[in-house]
Amino acid sequence: MARKGVFANITSPANAAPERRATPGYASHGASRSMLNSLSELREKAEQADQRIPGETIIELDPELLDSSFVSDRMGTDDLAYSELLEAIRERGQDTPIQVRPHPTDEGRYQIVFGHRRARAAQDLGRPVRAVLKAMSDADHVIAQGQENSARENLSFIERAMFAQRLLDLSYERATIQTALSIDAPMLTRMLSVTGRVPENVTAAIGAAKAVGRDRWTEFAQQIERPAIQELVQSLVTEPAFLALESDARFEQLSSEIKKATKPAKRPSNASEWRATDSSVRAEFKGSGKSYSIALKANNAAKFGRFIAENLDRLHQEFLTSTESEGK
Repeated sequence: MARKGVFANITSPANAAPERRATPGYASHGASRSMLNSLSELREKAEQADQRIPGETIIELDPELLDSSFVSDRMGTDDLAYSELLEAIRERGQDTPIQVRPHPTDEGRYQIVFGHRRARAAQDLGRPVRAVLKAMSDADHVIAQGQENSARENLSFIERAMFAQRLLDLSYERATIQTALSIDAPMLTRMLSVTGRVPENVTAAIGAAKAVGRDRWTEFAQQIERPAIQELVQSLVTEPAFLALESDARFEQLSSEIKKATKPAKRPSNASEWRATDSSVRAEFKGSGKSYSIALKANNAAKFGRFIAENLDRLHQEFLTSTESEGK
C-alpha cells in the first residue's frame, strides 16, 4: 500500500488525479521560476482547501501538546533515517501532516495517531507541527496507525509482528489487527507464533533487525523454545560485546551461537588403526569389554581377511604363549 493511499480519505477527494511535480532538471530561473512558484502556491492552497473537509481539520500544533500513541509501532530509533528526515524538514518544511486526535483523557492535549518522527523533528527544530485533527475511537486509531505502518517499507517483520502482539494484548480482535496491518489470518498467525515464543526481552535486545525476514524469525522462534537454547540466549543478550553490535548483527550473532550449540557432537571413537608399510591395506580396530571388531580396508581386503581367519588357531596359540610369558 503506498503512503499516498493512507491519506486518501484524509487529504484528497476519492477521485483526485495523481499529483504532478516539476522535473528536477527543469530550468527554474527568470519567468520559468516565477511561474513554478505561482503554480506551487496554487497547488498548496488547493491541497489545503481539499483537506478541510467535515470532521477533519489541518492545524498547527505546539509539539509540547502532543502525546505518543497508546501502542508503539517501532523498535528503537533509526538515527540515520531520522537525521535525513530532520534535514529535509529543516530545508523544505513539513510536506506531509501527521494525524492526531483529541486526547481521550487529557483535555487540551492531543494524541499522535501516526507521524511520531515528524512530530519529534518539529520539536527538535522548534517549529509547530502540521497535523490533521480528527476525533476517532481507539479501534479507528489503531487501524489508521497500522495502515500507515503498512505504507512504510522500512518497518521490519518483527516490528510489525510486535505491533500485532501489542494490539492482541490490548484485547483487540484479530479481525481488527488484520485490518490494521493489511494482512490475512495465516500471516497474523505466523507473526503471533514468533512473538509468542521469543521472550519479549530477547526481541527488544535484538531490535528491529531490518534485514531479517519472516522465515528466519520463524526458525529462530522454533529453536529458542528449547530450554537450554533459551538459557544460552538469555545469557548472551546481556553481554557488552553483544549490545555493542548493530541490530542485524545481533540477530546473526545469536543465530550463530544457537547453530553451534545445536550442532551434533562428534561421538568419541575408541578405534585404532593399522596400516601396512606399503599402505596396501588398512585395518581399523574397535572394541571394549567382551566385543572387538576388525575392519579391513584394501582392494584385496576379502583375501587378506580369509588369510587371517585361516590362521586364527595359530594366532590364538601365539597369543596364549605371549600371555603366559608375561605372567612369569
